[in-house]
Amino acid sequence: MEPIRRILVVEDDQSLQEVLEYNLRQAGHEPVLVSSGREALKHLDAAPFDLILLDQMLPEPHLQGSDLCKRTRGNPRTAHIPIIFLTSKGEEIDRVLGFELGADDYVSKPFSVRELMLRIRALLQRTQRRTEAPSEEALRFGLLRLDRAAHRVFVDEAEVELTALEQRLLNTLFDRKNRVQSRTTLLDVVWGISSEVETRTVDTHVKRLREKLGAAGVYIKTVRGVGYRFAENPGETTASEDG
Repeated sequence: MEPIRRILVVEDDQSLQEVLEYNLRQAGHEPVLVSSGREALKHLDAAPFDLILLDQMLPEPHLQGSDLCKRTRGNPRTAHIPIIFLTSKGEEIDRVLGFELGADDYVSKPFSVRELMLRIRALLQRTQRRTEAPSEEALRFGLLRLDRAAHRVFVDEAEVELTALEQRLLNTLFDRKNRVQSRTTLLDVVWGISSEVETRTVDTHVKRLREKLGAAGVYIKTVRGVGYRFAENPGETTASEDG
């Protein structure tokens, strides 16, 4: 039997709120429904959640779904919570922008409730495997230590808080050490987007990942005009230029 999950639903459409509440309860979850970003922040400060369903267009002009997503990702207490954007914007560039903000998944309105529930289940299962699986032997690379089963990263033995997407990006680069990964490949493997859209998504996340890794950020090398690669060994001194 799957555990009960607390899910924060941030949606100002009352009829859609009712549909989501009914289906989430039928799936055995505990939904908490709010209509604004301000209400959502109060709940996030008060208690933990396992997932957030977030409408991108909210009634408060200065606290839209994108703003709430950025605040959630910027707070160490909530940075790990999976986020699924619910939005009426369906263009591929809009999905890319949603992922740039730190969302884990993106569902365009109108959507199939069955599909949404399957996406929620898959995302929760991935999160559960990361947090509950017995710890495998940590992987070491110079200053960097990865404990994948526990979804933890350490630099010089100090823990670094990464989002689920940042963790996938780091794992992908690490597993393909010294092999150049194009931006298109990373979009496909990490974000699940097959796109020719001109985007800074990958560059933005690599820059953020490097900043979080601090001294270990130099292991991620830029191959100008192509993409990125992870160093072959910790002592590699080849210069890396952001492009």
